[in-house]
Amino acid sequence: MYVRLYIMSRKIMDTRTRILESAWKLLEAGQGQGVRMSDIAKAAGVSRQAVYLHFPNRAELLIATTRYLDEVNKTDERLAQSRGARTGEERLAAYIEAWGNYLPEIYGIAKALLAMKDTDKEAEIAWNNRMQAVRHGCEAAVKALKKDDMLAPGLSVTVATDILWTIMSVRSWEHFTMECGWSKKKYIERLKSMAHRMLVKS
Repeated sequence: MYVRLYIMSRKIMDTRTRILESAWKLLEAGQGQGVRMSDIAKAAGVSRQAVYLHFPNRAELLIATTRYLDEVNKTDERLAQSRGARTGEERLAAYIEAWGNYLPEIYGIAKALLAMKDTDKEAEIAWNNRMQAVRHGCEAAVKALKKDDMLAPGLSVTVATDILWTIMSVRSWEHFTMECGWSKKKYIERLKSMAHRMLVKS
């Protein structure tokens, strides 16, 4: 009985993973073209009904795909240094370091969702969901500065978070690395310096 349940559970997880992998690949390959549930089902080798069994709607599937990307790329491990930092300044620097190294790896799917979100409500929901997660990380770093009494004078936590979130945006990264030609190393170094000058008490 237990063996049968284990096998069934494993099959369900395998199907879910195939669906997420297929959605990931189609989004990156499409570069912003709409990806339908039927396209994902076909790529995963399952029926549309099977896709809907795991994901009630397309928005949830797109969100789950971005979270799967985080899981595959071990995002929690990447953020461990930032979350375990002893000071606000260390947390800010470590968060920027983690994000700067991670962005090139998720840019394919980020670019796809960015291109889709203005005309695709479900893609917009998925994009906003993930960007709010980034904002939450920015806010945590700013609050750590505030706790240490190291937040620059005149800045509230909200305003400082808005500033950090904006300079760390995918659009900003695109401009700095693709238009300005900054290397990943230079991007991280300069973003740390920029954030420190704007947000940290001198």
